Amino acid sequence: MVTLSPKGTIETWSAGAERLYGYGAEEIIGESVGRVLPVYESPRLESLLSQRGDEGRLVELGERVHKNGSRILLAIRRSVIRGDHGEAEGILEMAHALDPHEALWSLEEAPLRLLMEQVPGLLWITDQNLKISSHWGSGLSATKIRQGSLVGQDVREFLGAADPHATPIAEHHSALRGVVSHFEYDWKSSVLEIRVGPLRSSSGQIMGCLGVALDVTDRKKTEEQARYQARHDGLTGLANYREFMDRLEREVRRAERSHRSFALLLLDLDELKRINDLQGHLAGNRALRRLAAVMNEHCRSTDLAARYGGDEFAVILIDSDRRMAENVAQRIERRLHSEQNRPQLSVSIGIGVYPDDGRTPAEMIEAADQRLYRRKKDPTQRGVSAR
Repeated sequence: MVTLSPKGTIETWSAGAERLYGYGAEEIIGESVGRVLPVYESPRLESLLSQRGDEGRLVELGERVHKNGSRILLAIRRSVIRGDHGEAEGILEMAHALDPHEALWSLEEAPLRLLMEQVPGLLWITDQNLKISSHWGSGLSATKIRQGSLVGQDVREFLGAADPHATPIAEHHSALRGVVSHFEYDWKSSVLEIRVGPLRSSSGQIMGCLGVALDVTDRKKTEEQARYQARHDGLTGLANYREFMDRLEREVRRAERSHRSFALLLLDLDELKRINDLQGHLAGNRALRRLAAVMNEHCRSTDLAARYGGDEFAVILIDSDRRMAENVAQRIERRLHSEQNRPQLSVSIGIGVYPDDGRTPAEMIEAADQRLYRRKKDPTQRGVSAR
């Protein structure tokens, strides 16, 4: 038994509290309850002190901190001590320790059960054979799970995974060895964020696994959308300069390992300033998007088309040589020339090939840029963008 002042100071400390928490009365009385109270419990106590009436007498599940720093799982009965005029003069708290299995199965009459049933996501307990013995929560959006419907089911069946060495079953086996795991898992049409750890008795013996899963599908979509926007050009939808440079560096490293060549095209949209000046920037934007569409049309799924700068574009052609790069450049030029849209567009293209023209991103860009510049000076040339 413990009593607290309205300010959260410990005023009385019974022998039972001494055994439970490890502190003697002489070292804890007069101290803040924060010595034994997790931070998340503070708002609850403050709420009790601010209320009126005879509330707070139901048994609840809670955690406290032992003198040695460990967490204690408790069944707690609290009540507010009030003066003659109803003002809160303190809190009386009585508690006894529970092991996790007992805690989750007891207190059915308390708000805890209602809370557990409404927790978003799913919580489950397994035995040492990974059979689900209990589960709570409002379920996962990918399926409707009725209360108790998973009891007796193997967690491998529930999560749709049979390989004991793969996620998420490997993490359950690790939990039986005392390891806590936190990971994401593709389940049905959803992405789950799962935390699995050991379920221990009050003596510390591992009895099974405790798992918690939250559906983070919407969050992942938002994150992926943000990543996409950060690495793509908003006007054309092509990769932006950052994505282009990262990919070029990766391809150089890959080519070093595989001893295979790849090619880089640098493209400059001719007369963009003239289009902007004569027809306006909306026409210029349409011209940029037209070029981007043609580039995508003539790129393989393994290639990368990017907007390198204002009117500058680039294509990384994976596992390509000079001849293949020239063919792609010519197809882009012919496609633009054959378009019926106005104004008619043309591009100047320069080619760099790994390793002939360089073994670093900077060397490849320099080689392609020089050829593009020569082509820009003499637009009558055709089929010589690599020379």
